[in-house]
Amino acid sequence: MKLIIQIPCFNEEAQLPLTLSRLPREVAGFDVVEWLIVDDGSADRTIEVARAEGVDHVVRLTNHKGLAAAFQAGLDAGLKLGADVIVNTDADNQYDGSDIPKLVAPIIRGEADMVVGDRQVQTIEHFSAGKKVLQRLGSWVVRHASSTEIPDSTSGFRAYNREAALQVQAVSKFTYTLETIIQAGKLLVAVDQVPIDTNPKTRESRLFPSTAAYVRRNALSIFRVYSQYQPLKVFWTGALITGIPALALFLRFLVYFIADPHSARGHVQSLIAGAVLFNAAMLLGSLGVIGDLLDAQRTLSQRTFERVRRIELQLGVLPSHYEPGAAATPRPADGRPAEGQPADAERPGGADAGRAPAPGRPVEVPGPEREPSRGMSAIDA
Repeated sequence: MKLIIQIPCFNEEAQLPLTLSRLPREVAGFDVVEWLIVDDGSADRTIEVARAEGVDHVVRLTNHKGLAAAFQAGLDAGLKLGADVIVNTDADNQYDGSDIPKLVAPIIRGEADMVVGDRQVQTIEHFSAGKKVLQRLGSWVVRHASSTEIPDSTSGFRAYNREAALQVQAVSKFTYTLETIIQAGKLLVAVDQVPIDTNPKTRESRLFPSTAAYVRRNALSIFRVYSQYQPLKVFWTGALITGIPALALFLRFLVYFIADPHSARGHVQSLIAGAVLFNAAMLLGSLGVIGDLLDAQRTLSQRTFERVRRIELQLGVLPSHYEPGAAATPRPADGRPAEGQPADAERPGGADAGRAPAPGRPVEVPGPEREPSRGMSAIDA
């Protein structure tokens, strides 16, 4: 069993040594524990510091793509490096690395596919009252949308087993935390939570320049994610909110018209306002139907994505933007060994030494003499 701890980083040269010093190298239930850094286009010495601290693997994105993209790149690399379980944590030492054994315990016991660390936000002193309220509201919405019981939906301290990591795909450009929980609930991934500790704040958040920005961005993110996965509820609720007043205005005009057709001319504004609200209700209802159809298409796309990932693992496709960590000797761009270094054939492990590890699920690839049986596709064979 292999555990890979991934850390998305963006200009974390100062914070990374402390964060890595708290990470375990041995966890009960695992034969190997490795560290993976996802560098999100840092302009400082993040990668050099990571290698000096003994990081095993590096994924270097060519430019700053955002936290969600870095998280997804880490999951992809972890799977291709043979991880059975992947733990995601932050580079600013917000989460206590000693809680990792507690975090992965439900997965080891076979009780969960994905585990989220509960920071118990109401007890965190440096969180403002507004931030705590929004966190509770956002977590309630996510629980409702995902049919899970996660009390801290914005926590980035998470563990995924291989099957859960294969299915998760974050498409948001801002944050992955809310979307991946809803995805997990929709994909019937078993989700659990464990209480964790947090460390004192080492720096201000780079995702949110202010509390107002935190409220605005998270509120928009919650609405977007909820609308994507529950379009009928969102848009049909809006249709009812506008449709009921429209009906009331129509009835008001009708009452006046029946009582005195001549006096009803003075209430034409009710008829106009009701028509406007009725058109809005019809538009919202139509958007709900369209959104529901798009949600079905997204489900099919998600299944296709999962199968493509499995095929890539079977074929041994290497991670994108991958570089070896401190344990491997980097090679020059021309592929020849550096001066004083033995050739591939002379190294322990032969020509494969120094390359990225192959996936932990080797499979037998059919040779030319074997052909798929009739009625089966080449992939199924």
